[in-house]
Amino acid sequence: MSSDNVTAPTANAPKIGFVSLGCPKALTDSELILTQLRAEGYETSKTFAGADLVIVNTCGFIDDAVKESLDTIGEALAENGKVIVTGCLGAKAGAGEGSNLVKDVHPSVLAVTGPHATQEVMDAVHLHVPKPHDPFIDLVPEARAEFRGAAGIKLTPKHYAYLKISEGCNHRCSFCIIPSMRGDLVSRPIGDVLSEAKALFESGVKELLIISQDTSAYGVDVKYRTGFWDGKPVKTRMLDLVAKIGEMAQAHGAWVRLHYVYPYPHVDEVIPLMAEGLVLPYLDVPFQHAHPDVLKRMKRPANGEKNLDRLRRWRELCPEIVVRSTFIAGFPGETEEEFQYLLDFMKEAEIDRAGCFAYSPIEGAPANELPGALPDAVREERRARFMEVTEAVSVAKLQRRVGAIMQVLVDSAPALGRKGGVGRTYADAPEIDGTVRLLPPEKASKTLKVGEFTRARIVAVEGHDLIGLPI
Repeated sequence: MSSDNVTAPTANAPKIGFVSLGCPKALTDSELILTQLRAEGYETSKTFAGADLVIVNTCGFIDDAVKESLDTIGEALAENGKVIVTGCLGAKAGAGEGSNLVKDVHPSVLAVTGPHATQEVMDAVHLHVPKPHDPFIDLVPEARAEFRGAAGIKLTPKHYAYLKISEGCNHRCSFCIIPSMRGDLVSRPIGDVLSEAKALFESGVKELLIISQDTSAYGVDVKYRTGFWDGKPVKTRMLDLVAKIGEMAQAHGAWVRLHYVYPYPHVDEVIPLMAEGLVLPYLDVPFQHAHPDVLKRMKRPANGEKNLDRLRRWRELCPEIVVRSTFIAGFPGETEEEFQYLLDFMKEAEIDRAGCFAYSPIEGAPANELPGALPDAVREERRARFMEVTEAVSVAKLQRRVGAIMQVLVDSAPALGRKGGVGRTYADAPEIDGTVRLLPPEKASKTLKVGEFTRARIVAVEGHDLIGLPI
């Protein structure tokens, strides 16, 4: 290795630039790396140019994400020159046999790793920017990186955090390449997950968002083995995990929100916990489509499930439940009749929040080989039609909230909310759902504080958002 690639230790701690792209699962990978960097005495730099080295955590799921990642790597190389690449794009093969896409495009990067590779990233950092001499440094983080005790550094605002319970996925959906990048399902030991949840609640987190590639499959890989936490046995499975975290949340007056939940029958067991108030009555369920034949071509898990019946059952058990989902329009071979079936499902299912992608071929996905590829214009037209239907459903459901008094978690409140603020109800996950625009309180004594709850009377609907008056 050339000595030009090594930065000699200086009196000041070396600075590492960091960019995190992609989904919340990638964000938690970034948090682990940053926690390790700070524990070893490295500091973080707010600019590429001011860093001794830059780490780019990439996304490689869709074409736009690949382009953004490659562009960011190029920018970091231009401004700094020393770049380590990690994340999903790092696991993507290049055009040649045994080649790597990132290395093909940017051959001068120092190292490339795949996702959830904290140790490999740290090994590369150590090689190019040796550890500071004194690891016993002050662990006070920068403005956007909160150090939260045993939970480590978090890149989210202080009042909410993502908790990743497993890595990888056992499914082989034909449109997806995530298992090739993140591997098969590996559930975290339940004691570790619960310890992190406890540390986050104790650090002041008021909303914990449970994430994974497949939350309802938690523990499948270890046959739901019994683990231990707080000296007591607890099974490694979704129901037991959610119940324990829900009990913790209740003691701290906090919310728990479940994401990436496939509609398996055992998910029904979690709904009573929502009705009891242990976890939010909110489920993020990636349905992707409704027609059985399309779901089979997608190789979706639970494609034979009667999802309308399941939704009705959930609403019987917990009338307040909100369901958000994502769908794909224009999948290869999708007929007009199959698409109309999806639209009819949306109207009948009354999905509260739904996003839709026009099908886009992803390099390496088996769906690319399916017959019946649809023209771009048809895919986009179907996506637009889908969004028209789902927006009508969503807005109609929002209108029913007018007049209700709801608990709102405050995300923004300049000047203690004297001019109002922005928050979210239990029905709104951060960054993907709607918000509540809070009006200035009528009482002069009423203040709003970020990270605290307020009660608000919903007075109007504004697009996908609500307008509330704090009371």
